[in-house]
Amino acid sequence: MNIHEKSRYHEVHARSLRDPEGFWAEAAREIDWIEPPRKIFDASMGTYGRWFVGGVVNTCYNALDRHVANGRGDQVALIHDSPLANTVSKFTYAEMLREVQALAAVMQDFGVTKGDRVILYMPMVAEAVVAMLACARIGAVHSVVFGGFAARELATRIEDAKPKLIFSASCGLEPGRIVQYKPLLDEAIRLSSVKPETCIILQRPQHGCDLTAGRDHDWGSLRRAALDAGKKAPCVPVLATDPLYILYTSGTTGIPKGVVRDNGGHLVALKWSMFNLYGVKPGEVWWCGSDIGWVVGHSYIVYGPLLHGATSIMYEGKPIGTPDAGAFWRVISEHKAVAFFTAPTAFRAIRKDDPEGTFIRKYDLSKFRTLFLAGERADPPTVEWAEQQLKVPVIDHWWQTETGWCIAGNPVGLGMLPVKHGSPTVPMPGYQVDVVDEAARPVPAGTMGSIVIKLPMPPACLPTLWEQDARFREAYLTEFPGYYKTSDAGYKDEDGYVFVMGRTDDIINVAGHRLSTGGMEEILASHPDVAECAVLGIKDTIKGEVPCGLLVLKAGVTRSPAEVEKDVVALVREKLGPVAAFKLAITVARLPKTRSGKILRGTIKKIADGDTWSMPATIEDPKVLDEIGDALKGRV
Repeated sequence: MNIHEKSRYHEVHARSLRDPEGFWAEAAREIDWIEPPRKIFDASMGTYGRWFVGGVVNTCYNALDRHVANGRGDQVALIHDSPLANTVSKFTYAEMLREVQALAAVMQDFGVTKGDRVILYMPMVAEAVVAMLACARIGAVHSVVFGGFAARELATRIEDAKPKLIFSASCGLEPGRIVQYKPLLDEAIRLSSVKPETCIILQRPQHGCDLTAGRDHDWGSLRRAALDAGKKAPCVPVLATDPLYILYTSGTTGIPKGVVRDNGGHLVALKWSMFNLYGVKPGEVWWCGSDIGWVVGHSYIVYGPLLHGATSIMYEGKPIGTPDAGAFWRVISEHKAVAFFTAPTAFRAIRKDDPEGTFIRKYDLSKFRTLFLAGERADPPTVEWAEQQLKVPVIDHWWQTETGWCIAGNPVGLGMLPVKHGSPTVPMPGYQVDVVDEAARPVPAGTMGSIVIKLPMPPACLPTLWEQDARFREAYLTEFPGYYKTSDAGYKDEDGYVFVMGRTDDIINVAGHRLSTGGMEEILASHPDVAECAVLGIKDTIKGEVPCGLLVLKAGVTRSPAEVEKDVVALVREKLGPVAAFKLAITVARLPKTRSGKILRGTIKKIADGDTWSMPATIEDPKVLDEIGDALKGRV
């Protein structure tokens, strides 16, 4: 019997579309409700309906209190592993509950109540998880902004969310440098017309900061006083439809889009996903190598694993350089993680530094079962390399900040389906994923089009944008009536597998031919000397656009860049034909990326086209853009 025949996926997915209320009512039994929902789905509420209407619940209770009550108090809930600080700390469920109860009481002492907003501007430290859960405990709405984010970007989020309180820290740690947060926070508050009443600052031993009298308070002193006094804030009941958090994505208008996540649907979908999608059981160790500033960190460092009663690893480090390309394998081996979730770009970095996988063989990975990739398209050469080196299933899956959990994946807990390289596999329960043309008509299998999700969206997906209902409808629901627009392009094959080939903006028009940059990147990445690559369409007076490929070569490559560039041009011509008009490949030392590992293709395109561009707020290292500009001079 093959893997496919064993999988329960098809019957489960079909049922979720045939009887969505019955399906999600059953999943909701895994959550502890204060009052059960009056209605599983109410189509008359909100922009496209709301889930678990009338239900009363508390997310923190489900993440901590119930596990302590049910005998998991002594199990480790969170492992904080920081090669940058050279520390490893472990917190049991009982210890996490004690910390969260105390911090929630401190927040209440400062007047924070249900519905108030709280911004977290924090590094990857355990205190950030405590603060998120403390907000959830008292019904405050948290909004996590990357620690070290530019002051102006933080200011726009303060302006929009109007927080009563901000949690921050004296500094964040990056390889070889310390990033001071306090000057950035002070400048952001100065720029914003909204002034938070209170800032609670975590003083890190690597670099302290001065506190602003009257507004700023020392986190450590408040914590000790609350614990010594035995302060314990109880869980505040909230409606399932009340917001749990706001997470901002960059908006084209300059006003950030605050994606709203509700309590009830989020609880149900994330709890369901931990075993059914990821195959992780309560009590097992799970590692999501993201940042809490991203949706992945919210869903699968903090909420998903703790709702499920698993042990979650929080990592303050990099895939390479902290100290070497074996960093990930050390963490998996040391903490006995059964599954790991990271971005494809992390594996491309490891592959570049350690193409033979020498570091992998230095560690005991016997407990490790599955690698999950998401965040950007997982190119087949990277997936194949990971499969060969790790000898475990490598699962690509696809989702968005807006959905909060997986749209298309390979459900390990239901029985894996056959892997097709280049595809995140199939839609998850609750998602009807269609590929349509400009008139919202479904296109035949294998035909490129816009990927859309039939309304209503399943639980956990955004009900709206923070205080911007009209913008929500305009951005996501108007262009394809009856559907949510993902802004991704691709196709479905005859087996229903989804192939996400790039953002709709990344489909380039070469002399009337619509071509996928993702497809070209796949070809470039298959070259044995190429570690990673990016393809973008640049302006051309005759063809409209022509593709340009940027290449980063693997460590130890002895051939000249010009030879490799010539090879890949010939390779694209061979695989795609002359219609692609692919004639330009340029070798660069590195590609500009966001802190989550996404390549900044749009910014590179603007530089190549000579258009006006601004420094992206999420960029990891601004100097890379100067390097790219130098590499492009005289070539485009």
